[in-house]
Amino acid sequence: MMDAQRIAALSSAGVAVEVVPETGSTNADLLARAATLSAPLLLIAEHQTAGRGRAGRSWLSAPGHSLTFSLAWRFEGGLQALTGLPLAVGTALAETLGQLGQPVQLKWPNDLLKDGDKLAGILVETRSVEGAAGNGTWTVIGIGLNLAMPDELEEQIGRPVAAVPWLARMDRDALMAAVLDGLAQALHEFAASGFAAFSGRWNLLHAWQGEPTVILDRGEVLHEGLAAGVDDAGRLLLDTEQGRITIMAGDVSLRIKH
Repeated sequence: MMDAQRIAALSSAGVAVEVVPETGSTNADLLARAATLSAPLLLIAEHQTAGRGRAGRSWLSAPGHSLTFSLAWRFEGGLQALTGLPLAVGTALAETLGQLGQPVQLKWPNDLLKDGDKLAGILVETRSVEGAAGNGTWTVIGIGLNLAMPDELEEQIGRPVAAVPWLARMDRDALMAAVLDGLAQALHEFAASGFAAFSGRWNLLHAWQGEPTVILDRGEVLHEGLAAGVDDAGRLLLDTEQGRITIMAGDVSLRIKH
């Protein structure tokens, strides 16, 4: 089992760490505790039985074959100050994995890809807080990162997914500490400068830059065009026959147009 004290000692982020053998959802657990938190907290589960992704989708994982964790972090102000945060988190995670020798790419709005298949997903949820210290927003940043992918789990997921066996062989506590450090640094930067500090970096990691792309919402085609990266607010830029348009994050999926 991962060691919370060792992860905290290996990290320079100064964030409290907890590890549990199993839970339904680390995001749900931290959201339930948000009103009582006074400092950032990283909650890691060896196994999640009810992990969640975007738009209410489930996130399936196998014990020992992935990192499943959530980081609670308080930002001053309201939700408007958090525009683009999931993309900033994705940028930070991708850059950290790249520094560890595993280059990956980003898919808008919040997936990491390796060789075109999904490697990690990000889910950001919020709770507004009021108190003597002023108003703010607790964000709970949930991440599921595949390290290895057993055949039976991939069959259960029903589509090709990626894994990083190189990182799966790494000391798990050291890997988690490196990811925590990358995230904490990015969250400080985001608080100071917003997503504008990340947009250029995100675009360098964009998996589908210049590719013919279809924007779907609940299976219905909304737009077609060439994916042209993101702007400083984290909106997807799409070059259509009618000109460039912007797409806001939501229950929208991208598909390479074949």
